[in-house]
Amino acid sequence: MNHEPERQAERQAERAKRAAALLGHHFAAPERLAQALTHRSAAGAGGFSSNERLEFIGDRVLGLVIAEWLIERFPDEREGGLGPRLAHLVSRTSLAAIAEEVGLADLLDVSPGETRRGVRHNASVLADALEALLGALYLDGGLAPAQRFIRARFASRIDAQDQFEPPKDAKTTLQEIALSRSPILPDYQIIAQSGPAHAPKFRVRVMVGDVSAEAEAGSKRAAEQAAAQRLLERLGE
Repeated sequence: MNHEPERQAERQAERAKRAAALLGHHFAAPERLAQALTHRSAAGAGGFSSNERLEFIGDRVLGLVIAEWLIERFPDEREGGLGPRLAHLVSRTSLAAIAEEVGLADLLDVSPGETRRGVRHNASVLADALEALLGALYLDGGLAPAQRFIRARFASRIDAQDQFEPPKDAKTTLQEIALSRSPILPDYQIIAQSGPAHAPKFRVRVMVGDVSAEAEAGSKRAAEQAAAQRLLERLGE
């Protein structure tokens, strides 16, 4: 007799229990939490039962809560300063780091093949899963539980913002430097794309004049940022 389906169900139930404890929320609809923990590789046909739809709404919930928090923390700062702070706090790098801190990688339902490839610790996968959990929290309990979790996990990062001027991401910094030297804007090009649909890889080249740099990441945005950072280093900035 094949007991694997029963064991798989038990593992999923245990993951959901640990995730609910992590979030500090009792789910009225546990299927939402299960979906938030399901990577596309472990979803049904078409990936409809994966966490991608929940990630879509969780991204908006996170942005709203962080934006409101920044307005409270920096009451005299203009939008031009608040925007970079928001972008820094909700970046893939920031979200993936928080996901690692809370042990989210171990809670994800990922296919055996993708697990062997290390997709659990992929920054884009972790960031998307964290946003999916926020989406599930919001749909199940409204904004309050999502806000509590966000404020608890982002508190140290918000506090650190007090000590610095609004951060600039690599693309913004590169654009400013490029314009200070000439009227030519950085030119970004996708030069290669590989990997399956649920774990793509993008290789991007950025050029400023005759100087270029390349980088690869799991999303176009992340690859562009990484390429911009490399070009800044090449330019000595």
